[in-house]
Amino acid sequence: MSGAEDRELTALQAALAAEHAAVYGYGVVGGRIGEERRAEARSAHDAHRARRDALARAVRERGGTPAASAAGYALPFEVPDRAAALRLAAELEDRVAGVCSDLVRASSGGVRASAAAALREAAVRAVRWRGGSVAFPGLAERADGPGRPSPTA
Repeated sequence: MSGAEDRELTALQAALAAEHAAVYGYGVVGGRIGEERRAEARSAHDAHRARRDALARAVRERGGTPAASAAGYALPFEVPDRAAALRLAAELEDRVAGVCSDLVRASSGGVRASAAAALREAAVRAVRWRGGSVAFPGLAERADGPGRPSPTA
């Protein structure tokens, strides 16, 4: 396997792991989000499940063994209510956007196009959950702004 193929497979595995975590996290979001946004959470959950399955196929196509889902995931903060569920949903999307950005950089062709589409979808969902956008979704080192850590912090 060439260096480029190895980088792509590593990035695919990281994206798959992020999708596993997002699927888990949306289970928590759905339980706390409230009836008015539950359908939106369900739609995001379904989108992440579909992306997870596509990434697992892509890993297998490249001769890898897809990373398995963990039994549970540590949440970045407690999620006792609707407000925290909204923050968690935005955080999940930010994390997915980050690994999709890495996959865009590490891949080419159809994988790169799919990763770019996933990055765009995650960024749009994050905006909907957060109520605002960041300058460079998926690029933490460029995402200075309200609620975002500075790269020098």
